Amino acid sequence: MPSTFLDEARDPLIIAEGWMKDGKDVAIATVVETWGSAPRPVGSHLVIDAEGIFHGSVSGGCVEGAVISEALDVIESGKPKMLEFGVADETAWQVGLSCGGRIRVYVERLG
Repeated sequence: MPSTFLDEARDPLIIAEGWMKDGKDVAIATVVETWGSAPRPVGSHLVIDAEGIFHGSVSGGCVEGAVISEALDVIESGKPKMLEFGVADETAWQVGLSCGGRIRVYVERLG
């Protein structure tokens, strides 16, 4: 039976903590709400450092690229952002949510 346990070597929160101990500036993106079909559940995390190195997942596809780009701005400014991705317009296929769902992702700087 597959385990849902995520070991410490792959846990985004533990990785973020290690990056911070190493003196890196870090942001965390968290799925806070989903509607319909969404690739990742509420509570999923993506951690990003100031160089754009990332670990974890909030969606996949181009959504992740957009979240990383926004996270770099959050690291720079220190101001959190709430992002929403969905299929409300023609760009749905471009941002990777062609599955018909929508997600909200909260991005904040750690530390």
